[in-house]
Amino acid sequence: MNWYCNMAPGHPVHGPYHDREYGFPGKDERALFELLSLEIFQAGLSWELVLKKRAETVAAFADFNVDAVAAFDEADIARLLKNPGIIRNRLKVISIIHNAGVVQNLRASHGGIAKWLDAHHPMTLPEWVKLFKKTFKLTGPEVVNEYLMSTGYLEGAHRESCPVFKKIAKKSPPWMRARTHT
Repeated sequence: MNWYCNMAPGHPVHGPYHDREYGFPGKDERALFELLSLEIFQAGLSWELVLKKRAETVAAFADFNVDAVAAFDEADIARLLKNPGIIRNRLKVISIIHNAGVVQNLRASHGGIAKWLDAHHPMTLPEWVKLFKKTFKLTGPEVVNEYLMSTGYLEGAHRESCPVFKKIAKKSPPWMRARTHT
């Protein structure tokens, strides 16, 4: 998404995400779950739309608290599908609730989603896609690619000449650590 470095800086919607979040490693469970959910919402839509609806989406999904979302029931689904402040796609909403349960299970199997990601890194994008499809719902190649770039597991979030690249490099993202060990 190197083109993002051309258009995002200074943009009122994309700029803050580009400058402070995209590609940065070290996210906690809540943040990792939120980003996965936002990428699922983005499928087939624009990232700008997702970012514009982000605050309302975070509020509607209990701040992406994994345990809270995993406990959502049919009444919560109905509530979400009536909320004009979020992307109202039943399949996406149900998949996010399901994926919250998966993240809960990753605590027991791996110590959490971050450790699950670390346990499988490094992998090629096709290997990641296969693993995500086996583990989560609605995680096709584009969702997985963007999610892993946004969390620092795949290279490509920023071009090297982008000032944000240098900030991320100081944090030694997983893709960069893997490059130095090969």
